[in-house]
Amino acid sequence: MAGIDLTPVQIQVFQVLAIVVLAPLLSGAIEHLEGRLQGRRGPRILQPYYDLAKLFRKETLLPEDAGWVFVAGPLVAFMCYLVVPLLIPVLTAYPLPLGFMGDILGGGFILGLAGFVVALAAAQSGGPYAQLGSSRSMTFGALIEPSMLFITFTVALVTTTDLPYFEAAASRASLGQAVRPAHLLAAVAFFLVVLGDTGRIPVETHASTLEFGMIDEARLLEHSGPLLALLKWGSAMKQMILYTILVNVFVAPWGLAGSRALSAVLLAIPVLMGKAFGVGVVFAVIDNSFSKLRLFKITEFMAGAFLLAALAVVVLYLGSG
Repeated sequence: MAGIDLTPVQIQVFQVLAIVVLAPLLSGAIEHLEGRLQGRRGPRILQPYYDLAKLFRKETLLPEDAGWVFVAGPLVAFMCYLVVPLLIPVLTAYPLPLGFMGDILGGGFILGLAGFVVALAAAQSGGPYAQLGSSRSMTFGALIEPSMLFITFTVALVTTTDLPYFEAAASRASLGQAVRPAHLLAAVAFFLVVLGDTGRIPVETHASTLEFGMIDEARLLEHSGPLLALLKWGSAMKQMILYTILVNVFVAPWGLAGSRALSAVLLAIPVLMGKAFGVGVVFAVIDNSFSKLRLFKITEFMAGAFLLAALAVVVLYLGSG
């Protein structure tokens, strides 16, 4: 395999497949770890794959008032999650041709579009809890998105580029660049945003069945069969995409393939999983170590992420950032 070189198109297919195939495995490993932290055996690591296979075999039932948006929402969201891995450094340290289609801000807009169509589909279902979850997700999304935008602009100022591949390259260029105070503050702010966007804010457990505390899970209550499978699969992909951006752009952009050799690209896959699982361990410990907050404390939590990004800009221009 050392003598086999892949084309850029093949490598980009590998990047998308890595996210699609391994996202349920990452979710299963984190859920198993959470069970252990809570004193339970926890589900099997491969349980998400069994759940998806079972859902794809089931019949799709539509609420009486649901229209085409209810059906199209999961499909559009899943397609959005397939596009983002084309724009970010998943397996390679060098930019791929389609990586120039959009910057990190464009990737954020695509993820925002996915969340919007899922919330719209939930709202059209007519179910009270699904509509409640949709309303909550859009409300808190309005707090997350400004923080994401400010973090994006901050990182662009620090690294002088807004393309994810070149932002990661700037961090790899020298240890001094990676530990600049402005860069570290932006990384912590993005860490908080990912913590909130993946349902790990200590308000309610992300897989809770308590309706009044549910946010993301409530949006899925009226879906069934293959549509529910796409939503759950897409949620796992979104989690892995955010973890990948955190480790491969902000925190640890090392271990990526530096050549087009098949062996180098394949070696980057377990490295990615190891780094992503490390982030998942930190999030699981946070999620299970703190007392749950009141629901409306989320506003203060996201305000903290925004202020950290703003502080990064102040440090960059007025301090030694």
